[in-house]
Amino acid sequence: MSTYIAAIDQGTTSSRCIVFDHGGAIVSVAQKEHRQIFPKPGWVEHDAEEIWANVLDVVHGALQKASLTVHDLAAVGITNQRETTLVWDKATGKPVHNAIVWQDTRTDQLVKELGEQNRFREKCGLPLATYFSGPKVRWLLDHVDGLRERGERGEVLFGTMDTWLIWKLTGRHVTDVTNASRTMLMNLETLDWDDELVDAIGVPKAMLPEIRSSAEVYGTATGTLEGVPVASALGDQQAALFGQTCYSPGEGKCTYGTGSFLLVNTGDKPVVSENGLLTTVGYKIGDQPAAYALEGAIAVTGALVQWFRDKMGLISSAPEIETLARSVEDNGGAYFVPAFSGLFAPHWRSDARGIIAGLTGYIDKGHIARAVLEATAWQTREVVDAMNADSGVELVALKVDGGMTANNLLMGFLSDVLDVPVVRPIVAETTCLGAAYAAGLAVGYWSDTETLRANWHKAAEWLPTMDAKTRDKGYRKWKKAVERTVGWIDEDDNDE
Repeated sequence: MSTYIAAIDQGTTSSRCIVFDHGGAIVSVAQKEHRQIFPKPGWVEHDAEEIWANVLDVVHGALQKASLTVHDLAAVGITNQRETTLVWDKATGKPVHNAIVWQDTRTDQLVKELGEQNRFREKCGLPLATYFSGPKVRWLLDHVDGLRERGERGEVLFGTMDTWLIWKLTGRHVTDVTNASRTMLMNLETLDWDDELVDAIGVPKAMLPEIRSSAEVYGTATGTLEGVPVASALGDQQAALFGQTCYSPGEGKCTYGTGSFLLVNTGDKPVVSENGLLTTVGYKIGDQPAAYALEGAIAVTGALVQWFRDKMGLISSAPEIETLARSVEDNGGAYFVPAFSGLFAPHWRSDARGIIAGLTGYIDKGHIARAVLEATAWQTREVVDAMNADSGVELVALKVDGGMTANNLLMGFLSDVLDVPVVRPIVAETTCLGAAYAAGLAVGYWSDTETLRANWHKAAEWLPTMDAKTRDKGYRKWKKAVERTVGWIDEDDNDE
């Protein structure tokens, strides 16, 4: 039996490959950033060819670092930034346009025109928002000459980044249920493309990939991964839910990356949110029933630290923000709401824009650094409140993962504002781990989910120390700041 499983994580700012052993431990990692392309305010694009080249680089790099060859791999799994949308020529494999990234807000006007949110939400579990893939495909069809006609003839293919990578690796045009559930085009009950939704958004069905489970062999790779089964695909947040072994209803996790995403397993039935959360597919293993999840998506968390570093120049590396934030006792009364792409859950206001509230002459860069970190915790609190209301079950602990969990000040503050323990596992790269686990199950490398649960171990835990009065006062001020972010975008702001 081959000894290892590889996972490709095609993320928003970088692509990486991690090789895991049977115990779920990391054997090697390679990572490479790609360009963020900003053609206009609110527009965000990626070069899919650059991403493909980077994926090949990191796969090669991860194998090389561990002195492995493809023959040492039992399978490869894929996890990806969700909603990022690409259309490419079926014959040449060339993208017809840059990929439109999930953060991109160019479809704002289209989303307004589509209106009547409920007919969408009932079927696909999602509110009409610029975030999702369906409106992004429609924008491409409306703005790239001749693309709609080519789409109807099946000459061009649509895919999210999982579909693009599977197609490049195996030549198969498929996606999995978790990624398909983020397009606004899939029916949550049937787990197939919904004719009414597809027609309403206006996407030719001939362009759409086949929807498959999250853990099965889609095909065998050629090229760099010659002969290796490509055996899983999960959107990054669902992959993290799977990697954190949240296999029972009520178990949840929050991933802190570019944005942050809190998911709770709701079992084999979709739960409709009354509080601004998304109903989504958590995962589907082979022929087993799908597991559903409630999700709270926050657009900007780690991206705010990047902005603070790259655009403000107040720190030269992301970890420095903790040192700067610790140079002061508190936020000095400053609150930073990073609504750079509007507000996601639980507000869904694409007209919101970021603000710093509570500024006085007393505030220095340390206070701003602290407000930058605290924004992540307060945004999480809003989502947890909505989650508790929807599910009727109080969150008792939060499993966390992702790059920002290395920030101890933030994790402690998060525990304080949620008033629950915050727990980080030994393998914090749970997105890749989830993709590896699903691929391993598909090829029999691991026998069942109980085996995977046994691999999960706690590395660190933060317990709340803040008194209720301080917590409530801070939350009230945060909410006041949020109120001041909405209504910034006028009708003519989105004119081309």
